[in-house]
Amino acid sequence: MLRNLHIKNLALIREVDVDFREGLNILTGETGAGKSIIVDSIGLGLGGRVQRELMKSGSGPALVELVFEVDDEATLASLQAHDVEAEDGVVLISRKIAEGRSSLRVNGETRTAQEVREIASCLLDIHGQSEHQKLLRSDVQLSLLDEYGGEEIQDAKEKVASDYKRWSGIRKALGGEELSEEERARRISFLEFEIGEIEDAELMEGEDEEVEKRYRKLANARKIAEAVETVHESTGYDSPDSAGEVIGRALKKLESVSEYDAVLSEYYDALSDIDSLLNDFNRGIADYAGDLSFEADSFEETESRLNQINRLKAKYGRTIGEILEGRDERKMELRSLLDYEENRARLLRELDAAEKDLEESSANLTKLREKWAAVFRDEAVKQFADLNFAKADFGIELREQSHFGANGRDAVEFTIATNPGEERRPLRNVVSGGELSRLMLGIRTMFADTDSTDTVIFDEVDTGISGRTAQKAAEKLAHLSESHQVLCITHLPQIAAMADTHYGITKSLSDSSAITNIEPLSYEESVDELARLIGGAEITENTLASAKEMKDFGANVKRKK
Repeated sequence: MLRNLHIKNLALIREVDVDFREGLNILTGETGAGKSIIVDSIGLGLGGRVQRELMKSGSGPALVELVFEVDDEATLASLQAHDVEAEDGVVLISRKIAEGRSSLRVNGETRTAQEVREIASCLLDIHGQSEHQKLLRSDVQLSLLDEYGGEEIQDAKEKVASDYKRWSGIRKALGGEELSEEERARRISFLEFEIGEIEDAELMEGEDEEVEKRYRKLANARKIAEAVETVHESTGYDSPDSAGEVIGRALKKLESVSEYDAVLSEYYDALSDIDSLLNDFNRGIADYAGDLSFEADSFEETESRLNQINRLKAKYGRTIGEILEGRDERKMELRSLLDYEENRARLLRELDAAEKDLEESSANLTKLREKWAAVFRDEAVKQFADLNFAKADFGIELREQSHFGANGRDAVEFTIATNPGEERRPLRNVVSGGELSRLMLGIRTMFADTDSTDTVIFDEVDTGISGRTAQKAAEKLAHLSESHQVLCITHLPQIAAMADTHYGITKSLSDSSAITNIEPLSYEESVDELARLIGGAEITENTLASAKEMKDFGANVKRKK
């Protein structure tokens, strides 16, 4: 459930912090107080589009923070699928907007707007005018029907999706087989050339690294040779200034005096070891120089091999391993082309079998949808009758489409005739915005006991209704709040009277600017607000009495449920 909402520097709101509670949370206020800003702010905080009119100029960054408490296992699993862990059962979603830039975070981690919208869909549903409009779409109507059918339809849909995946995969493979004789011959020739080019190179794993090392060495052979020659001369015995000659003279000097002092004898031995090591080093560097002059002759051969390897890398893969894998793939394709007729005949047999399975599973799904459409229709008619559609003729039409899909072959159209004797027509051609909001409330009530979404927000659900219809809408919201946390913005006293928690939204003037505030109302304050909704600006003893009676009636209705 949505436990806390914090808004700062947004539209008329300087700073608001409100705790919501379980059950039915009702928000009311005078026209222009900023009721719609609350829902707009929630939508904005959950990844919605930034509306310029919501931005409060000259007041610092805008901020929306929403704290959700989650204990439902299904919701926790859905969140984990989006890499969200509810820390101590809490999920914090925040959005900060400053200087035209926006940042969204979930539990402190930066997320994209799309990711936040997907995460939010696990936590709440917002039903405003734009959401009501979705009810006019065929795909949304189909989703509602499938959801109503529960596991029976879900299992059938999974079978269709599996059959469709297999069928479309074979079609794709068969499409790749549809080559003319000339195209096939050209492709065979090209593959044979590429395979031959790779195999003629006789590549070995790791060879490229060894060749590159050898090339670097040979490319710098002259520089290496000059350095080695200098080192050989400097450590040898052919020059009076060479290290070998200098150490040799030093040894003779020490030898002539070492018999007079044991310490000097030790130094003589140490210098003798150095002379021996230097002698070994000098011979080794001489051998290296001899080998170097020999390897320099193979520079052209090494360069040619490296160029060959790099050319193959540019065509077939970044490494020798990838080149060899590419060769094997080309061999498989070549075998397939050489066995073209046999493969095509096999794929056609597989496609025929897969299509039969898909037709069968799609037909079964259609039958189940027809079965559940009748149940859905009957329940919807009951719900709609309570919402001033008693004379309406509601129907669900399933049409078979010409093509297969992962969701079967059905298209759904909700139809309605709002007056007796009229022919049913699609919802989009008949209902108004207010009627649509009532239809959505009725349908939403049908899912009250099965929907796992914990929080539901209604805005504009009371458009165009009053009297008995308003009372029925209030009772449906109360019923929905038994299994969900419901937030509802309304101007109707019948709905407001059902509140488990009633919030008043007010606008005040401060520093020559309008500021919106929201506060929970006590019982007495709630009665006063109901009286205002009933009687407008003039509140009499009679309207107060009516408000108290309405409030007590709402409490009594909820106690009976």
